[in-house]
Amino acid sequence: MALLNENFLNLKQNYLFIDIAKRVAAFREKNPDTTLIRMGIGDVTRPLAPAVVAAMHKGVDEQSVAETFHGYDDSGRGYPFLRDAIAEYFKSSIGAEIDADEIFISDGAKSDCGNLGDIFSAANTVLLTDPVYPVYFDSNVMAGRQIRVIYSNEGNGFAAMPDESIKADIIYLCSPNNPTGSVYTKEQLAEWVRYALKNNAVIVYDAAYEAFVSDPEIPRSIFTIEGARECAVEICSLSKTAGFTGTRLGYTIIPKELKLFTKGGESDRLARLWLRRQGTKFNGVSYPVQCGAAAVFTPEGQRQIKETIAYYMNNARVITDTLTKLNITFTGGVHSPYIWLKCPTGDRSAGDRSKSDSWKYFDKLLNEYNIVGTPGAGFGKNGEGWFRLTAFNTPQNTEEAMRRISG
Repeated sequence: MALLNENFLNLKQNYLFIDIAKRVAAFREKNPDTTLIRMGIGDVTRPLAPAVVAAMHKGVDEQSVAETFHGYDDSGRGYPFLRDAIAEYFKSSIGAEIDADEIFISDGAKSDCGNLGDIFSAANTVLLTDPVYPVYFDSNVMAGRQIRVIYSNEGNGFAAMPDESIKADIIYLCSPNNPTGSVYTKEQLAEWVRYALKNNAVIVYDAAYEAFVSDPEIPRSIFTIEGARECAVEICSLSKTAGFTGTRLGYTIIPKELKLFTKGGESDRLARLWLRRQGTKFNGVSYPVQCGAAAVFTPEGQRQIKETIAYYMNNARVITDTLTKLNITFTGGVHSPYIWLKCPTGDRSAGDRSKSDSWKYFDKLLNEYNIVGTPGAGFGKNGEGWFRLTAFNTPQNTEEAMRRISG
């Protein structure tokens, strides 16, 4: 008899965005002629940059000739030309020294967030901030790990700090944050590194939105913090920064200094274990896609994707300007394409800005304004009463959505 992993029975029935898709599908069936504006799921709308497309075409052409054909990537890390480009990007643009052999190419940050759990014991205690990207929570529920939570809220600017009373082994951090759009300062990240080192813990640091940061004082990598190489893994993605949501490519940085331990106190390098895991379960990202990714880090590629990021952040400005005029509390939208707003209810003229059930607000936006967003309750207990909008749309749709909300 084949037995199931009973930890899966502890998951919610559906992943958040599946629930949203079902509600939207039901609405469209009843209202087929209604024009919906989607500002919910963080899926980009701009096409791949021309430099990326040209490089992918070249990669495909090389695959059509025996002399330049590439099969399996035997390194398990990704092609050197891409890893070298990322290492140089970190040195010149982010201010962190990363060895190319510490970079592992994958099919996206979401995959690595879940797959990293393969090399951590189920006996580890996981620390999450709430609201939280659902993958961090669900992947650890699947593994049967104990999960502790500290709350991000309006009072701490949705940037929760360590709780010394909690002993954790694995810590998940995201900055700029999904869903709240908040960011950690250098001093705040240094506190998290200190906490991790004190507890012999590993920080899984999600930097998928680092390219949206415009303030040079805000860290774009945890590896700009002293001591992070002994306690952190960094995951990044080209999905939001370069339009790779449908192309799929991300990378994870694992420093050579970072170690895991057995119950008996023996140690092994996390990078070696991850390489072994990848060699068993993953055959790498296709050669043409890696060619396209390398073009992102060229001067022309950087110029083009910065234009796209500016396009999205202008949409974010339109959203935040509208919320400010409506006296609706929010975070994000400055160094992040996400805007995290307090659900408004009551009479606007009376200045009533109390919180409401986020799924009710979802239904209100959908049915009255024909706008799709994301209810905060889907990101954890402390997300209730809040709502996420994204800047990943056209300027025309963004302006129309804000006109509808403004009434």
